[in-house]
Amino acid sequence: MLAKTLSKVFGSRNERLIKELSKTVNVINGLESKFESMSDEQLSAKTGEFRDRIQSGDAIDDVLPEAFAVVREASKRTLGLRHFDVQLIGGMVLHRGKIAEMRTGEGKTLVATLPVYLNALAGHRVHIVTVNDYLAGRDAEWMGAIYEFLGITVGVVVSNMQAPDKRKAYECDVVYGTNNEFGFDYLRDNMAFSAAQRVQGKLTYAIVDEVDSILIDEARTPLIISGAAEDSTSLYVQMNQIVPHLKRQMEEEGPGDYSVDEKTRQVYLTDEGHENAEKHLVAAGLLKPTSTLYDFANVSLVHHLHAALRANNLFQKDVDYIVHEGRIVIIDEFTGRMQPGRRWSDGLHQAVEAKEKVMVQRENQTLASITFQNYFRLYDRLAGMTGTADTEAEEFQQIYGLEVVVIPTHLQMVRDDMADLVYRTTKEKFNAIVSGIEQCRAKNQPVLVGTASIETSEYLASLLKKKAIPHQVLNAKHHEREARIIAQAGRPAAVTIATNMAGRGTDIVLGGNLEMELADAGGRDSTKALAVTEDWEQRHNLVVEAGGLHVLSTERHESRRVDNQLRGRSGRQGDPGSSRFYLSLEDNLLRIFASDKVSGLMERLGMEQDEAIEHTWVTKAIENAQRKVEGRNFDIRKQLLEYDDVANEQRKVVYDQRNILMDADNISDAIANIRAEFVQFTVDSSLTDDAAADQWDTERLTTEVDRVFDTKVAVAEWLDNEPDLTQDTVTTRIIEATEERYGERAEQNGEDNMRQVEKGVMLMVLDSAWKEHLANMDFLRQGIHLRGYAQKNPKQEYKREAFEMFSEMLQNVRFEVVRVLSRVVVHSPEETQQIPESVSRPSSMMQFIHPSTDNLMNDSESGAAGPAPSAKPQTFVREGRKVGRNEPCPCGSGKKYKACCGKAA
Repeated sequence: MLAKTLSKVFGSRNERLIKELSKTVNVINGLESKFESMSDEQLSAKTGEFRDRIQSGDAIDDVLPEAFAVVREASKRTLGLRHFDVQLIGGMVLHRGKIAEMRTGEGKTLVATLPVYLNALAGHRVHIVTVNDYLAGRDAEWMGAIYEFLGITVGVVVSNMQAPDKRKAYECDVVYGTNNEFGFDYLRDNMAFSAAQRVQGKLTYAIVDEVDSILIDEARTPLIISGAAEDSTSLYVQMNQIVPHLKRQMEEEGPGDYSVDEKTRQVYLTDEGHENAEKHLVAAGLLKPTSTLYDFANVSLVHHLHAALRANNLFQKDVDYIVHEGRIVIIDEFTGRMQPGRRWSDGLHQAVEAKEKVMVQRENQTLASITFQNYFRLYDRLAGMTGTADTEAEEFQQIYGLEVVVIPTHLQMVRDDMADLVYRTTKEKFNAIVSGIEQCRAKNQPVLVGTASIETSEYLASLLKKKAIPHQVLNAKHHEREARIIAQAGRPAAVTIATNMAGRGTDIVLGGNLEMELADAGGRDSTKALAVTEDWEQRHNLVVEAGGLHVLSTERHESRRVDNQLRGRSGRQGDPGSSRFYLSLEDNLLRIFASDKVSGLMERLGMEQDEAIEHTWVTKAIENAQRKVEGRNFDIRKQLLEYDDVANEQRKVVYDQRNILMDADNISDAIANIRAEFVQFTVDSSLTDDAAADQWDTERLTTEVDRVFDTKVAVAEWLDNEPDLTQDTVTTRIIEATEERYGERAEQNGEDNMRQVEKGVMLMVLDSAWKEHLANMDFLRQGIHLRGYAQKNPKQEYKREAFEMFSEMLQNVRFEVVRVLSRVVVHSPEETQQIPESVSRPSSMMQFIHPSTDNLMNDSESGAAGPAPSAKPQTFVREGRKVGRNEPCPCGSGKKYKACCGKAA
């Protein structure tokens, strides 16, 4: 009550903000005559002047009034369009990093030019995000005339562009593109091998067009880049068949191919084991006869072999896991309970599956993934514009920190939004809809019919066809054709059926779109222009007299916002118009939330067949039901985001680490630090400060150092010669010995080659572990809700276990890097040149997917984007020797060549 009283006295926050911005509008208007008197050269020269002022220390907001006035004058001279005062307010709202809600037809595309120009002056790369490639290209070309006049460069990023073209586009001051493409480019940049392969650059400022569609509707599902994983069903199974041929070492320094350390749960191959394993791998066709297990190209084979040995020797059925319904389910070692959804990492789970002869999971692998919520929160500043955002204001504020500002219309809204009509059955409802369309056509009034599905639109189209009523049916398959049809939907007596998502980005002009007709006739200066304009004016007046565009919807959507989007098609720029929703008790929304009440009311009123109930109470009851559904959907999206935030923090750590690696020319110091840490860890696990020196397990330490670092140390001799030897001294000597041994290996392989190999191995191991971790996080997420039955908070359990898994992953990465680099063999400099190709998976082997939550789109429209087909087949020229079809792929994926790069080739 107090809030209402204060609002009446002082005005709402929205009203106060509009009033404040209106003062700046008066300043901009006062500059109009000054810039009108300038020549084109003088006006365009203002860009350089503004940039100099900002670089000299002027705040960007100090330049705002003049910059906005310059853009408005440039627009008048290039496009013949003058920004309205409310559009200037919208531009300031966008500049402040807020969402501008502007009704359909208020010129949001033109509004964006104001903050874009202002921020480009400050050297910011501005991204303008649209919902499809057609709108990105159209808006860039249309508004590009203003930018070009003022000396601002414009780029367009669309799917199937080559990397050099994209890099050039991203270097422009203003970049137009789709939400999917911006997101995928971010993920691809973080899968690159070198800084030169990245294209996107810093994420500074973005303006999202149709912000509600992108940040709410499409944000329910993540962007995913997936690719073929290791050939689990073959490679893991083959490795499992090799294990029985290898003999376990039963005592220290005794005969055997491998030793088992149950304390650290690790398995180590002996020198004899290396030879024996290589012999069996050659026999199985997994290793070339001339190759060794520790050649650089065979690194992944060692990984798979160790996983198979650990699975067969350290993990017992019905103790560590059980086989349940054809799946391996981990048993908690403390509680003895099953942990469905958990999976071991580093290929161990797949190795256990191969051991138990159950189906090895995951043929495809997520290589990288991010939600739109977390992608767009990476920008330093974010803004958005749409016709319908106020109903989702709470979500925008909580998730993105974006305030919604409702911008007044340029002219008063005169649309007649009539109360809903509710019928008993769907059949009665559609009979009434067809009748309503006939009534509109009789008075030359155009009708836009909104449906919630393609199925409904096709059913209604069949009814109209039986009545011989001409009509157009729209869907989301061809954006350019769709835009042309929706632009002509305002012609007299036109009937256009569209799904709720169709036609966004193009206005419906009463009488038809004059600009498109003039363009088709050859332009405003053509001989046909006058006749076309006169014909349009007659049609326009006819439609205005008929009452403007009538919007008719076949049902209410779960979200009021989508209903408002449809209504917003009518009544643009002060045009007359009307809207009405036709409902039935069989509609999902009414059936679930209000069927009994409305049905009982109909019976008490004694309403007959084909008779409808129409009352504002019913409309309000339906809107209340929509609010409940919106609240539930918001809670679901918020909960999903809270879970994804855990992965997002880990993603930032991994991607930051990758960027540091790519930008560094030499990471040998980092490798040395990791090696020293593992020496310390190895020493600490064998020697303890609280034990006397004669109780130290020097034999185990010597063996561990040899196994991990390929370095011989005589700790027992040191101790014999120096009884007072301390643990720190032992650690220092072993670090020196490993450094010396590693230096010898670097000298053998070549210092330059070794620096390249270090970087390549680090990236390969990190990427491999991260991909495995993403899969394990997904599995954890699927089963974490079961913790609720144990009176535990699933969200907290997920955060705790995810942190443990991530810490373990980082530790494993460091161990694996040290182990591989201590034994890796580089035969030639040419081999190191293959590392970038080994790390960077070809795009032809990837799928770029944004799963659709909208059942209007079929599988072919799910957002997948592949490489553009070549216009002319290119002759393939092989570099180096031919790789056999059944040999391991040189890229290090672990798959056979024929199923990996050979398949792509």
